[in-house]
Amino acid sequence: MSTFTFQKHLSRRAMLRGAGITLGLPLLEAMTPAFAAVKETKQAKRFVGVSLALGMHNPNLVPEGSGRSYKPSRYLAGIQDLREDFTVVSGSSHPGVTGGHTAEGSIFSACPNARGSTTRNTISLDQLMAKHLGHETRFPSLVLNTNSQTSPSYTENGSMIPAENSAMKLFTRLFVNDTPAEQERQAELIRSGRSVMDVVGAEAKSLQRELGSGDRDKLDAWFTSVRELEQRLAANESWTHKPKPKVALKPPTQIPRDNEVAVERIFLDIIHMALATDSTRFITLHITGNNVQGIEGVDEAYHNLSHHGMDEEKLAQLALVEQGVINEWAGFLRKLKTDKLLDETMVLLTSNLGNASAHDNKNMPVLFAGGGFKHGQHLAFDQKDNYPLPNLYLSSLHGLGLQDENFATSTTEMNGLERA
Repeated sequence: MSTFTFQKHLSRRAMLRGAGITLGLPLLEAMTPAFAAVKETKQAKRFVGVSLALGMHNPNLVPEGSGRSYKPSRYLAGIQDLREDFTVVSGSSHPGVTGGHTAEGSIFSACPNARGSTTRNTISLDQLMAKHLGHETRFPSLVLNTNSQTSPSYTENGSMIPAENSAMKLFTRLFVNDTPAEQERQAELIRSGRSVMDVVGAEAKSLQRELGSGDRDKLDAWFTSVRELEQRLAANESWTHKPKPKVALKPPTQIPRDNEVAVERIFLDIIHMALATDSTRFITLHITGNNVQGIEGVDEAYHNLSHHGMDEEKLAQLALVEQGVINEWAGFLRKLKTDKLLDETMVLLTSNLGNASAHDNKNMPVLFAGGGFKHGQHLAFDQKDNYPLPNLYLSSLHGLGLQDENFATSTTEMNGLERA
């Protein structure tokens, strides 16, 4: 005989099991206090995480001094018109994350990931946000990569979400209407998912007769959560028949594969339009391309330059590439600011590598913008203390109105980062 054991609050990890099918429940208010109801405020409701596979040369990025009176670094000198819109963070890391390049998968999950370790990844920040708030848009989230299908975005069970690496396909997916036949195919896939819910629901109802009155009430609440999930699926089905937004942005036709900075710009332009049309609110973009010889003054591959060994010529070329990356990120912020979206959009630029030349995962490069926070400062932590970057992630969750008590190895919200 199957039995159910319920706590006072429904567990967020509770599962429906029936006919060989296992489904996790969606978030309910009854599952709090881990998450409180989203507040109706003007605080950040969007998140864009841009991650670099090859780090950034910290001496060119980290400013002199700390607080609001910092002196801009080489990379930041040209974007001081945005000074009050972003915060520089130095000396922070993901505690327990090592392995050089292999730590890419932990950029947004902060899951300990030593080289050769069998540690299973955990849910990434963007997917945790999308899990609870992503149902409000056509696409709950976008997971993107400039060059490959790998990503630092992971589901709750530790599965990597393959990235979209074609800017042309991304543009089509967002802004080009599907044919009626394709719309029906997508709707049928969603309806198939709803039929799975019917199977699980029937199995659970058959057990209801075996429960006491108290448990029956709680099981009824469980059914309510199933119906809510069905409503989300139905909403997804309705999106398939709604026209996609028309945008002035022209579809990309030529992708400059010898210039990774230009590819970054193409993806960020599409991301800007995705946010402006409210097609999605949670996005990650992983920059992994190796070809940068199309940039004037650069004649070596990106990876070789990142392993500079303090060679002056390599550092000079690397600076051209990294300055380009920073400038494109800043250009993206300016567009969001012009559209009055920046105050409601958190934009993070970071990498799993603090020193790519040494494969060091400490002192990660971090620029954090927008989202209704008080910026214009350099938060300089002592890198010997390995200050947890997940504290910033916890601040981001709270900025969305989600009241999780921690994220990965976070200890509190990030010190010195306040909401406006």
